[in-house]
Amino acid sequence: MNYNIYMARKWNKFEEEKYRQELYDLYIIQNKTINEVAEILKIKPQTVYDRLLRLDIKTCPEQKKKYQNRRSDIVIPKTYFPDLAEFFGIMLGDGSLSHFQTMVTLGIKEMSYAEYVARLMEKIFGVSARIAIRGSGYKDVYIGSVELTNWLKKEGLVFNKVKNQVDVPKWIFSKKVYMRRFLKGFFDTDGSVYRLRFGIQIAFINFSLPILNSLQTMLKKLLYKPSEISSHKIYVTKRPEVIRFFKEINPANKKHWQRFEKFINA
Repeated sequence: MNYNIYMARKWNKFEEEKYRQELYDLYIIQNKTINEVAEILKIKPQTVYDRLLRLDIKTCPEQKKKYQNRRSDIVIPKTYFPDLAEFFGIMLGDGSLSHFQTMVTLGIKEMSYAEYVARLMEKIFGVSARIAIRGSGYKDVYIGSVELTNWLKKEGLVFNKVKNQVDVPKWIFSKKVYMRRFLKGFFDTDGSVYRLRFGIQIAFINFSLPILNSLQTMLKKLLYKPSEISSHKIYVTKRPEVIRFFKEINPANKKHWQRFEKFINA
């Protein structure tokens, strides 16, 4: 998901007055935070912020009860561990950061996996992750916390993964269990299973070249034989390796298992 600034459509007078009244009431009169306003209006926090700027409503975060979205209940990890490695794989696959939120966006048929990601985030960070369903059916799993987003940025995550050509954190390579769990999270979100004319293959897709290079290195360290990078993808094609991958990595996203079982038994 991309929160970059874009050229917004010009509002008519009715729209401008409508947005002004609802934002002034929620943000100024009711003293809601940007996150709270976004949840009420069912839009992104960044959209709320953009509208405040367009309507010349001065932001005043220091007056909010949850200034800087700081939470006394959030747990910031002090060490590295397997669940965290899987979470970083998920984030570098379908995750995104804004100033306010840590979010994973999943497809219209991935509700069970969205619930899995929410449980994983709660286990790691000690607070409940929320699941929002867009009108399109896509699922956003998120935690609102500036403290968390700041920590994740320090750990190497960025607002725009492609523009910044982000890489996998170095600590992931320190243990095989970290690499396996990272691959699990990444494959669950940015991986695919394909049927070939004479077999089956798995693919890892990403537009950050450093990530693809690191995935290739990881797979080799785990004794797989990945392909060269081609069209923002790397592949594992040998049937025994694909079978071993599903047994060893054990993806959590059911859609991958369904395709794997369909193709492997064809």
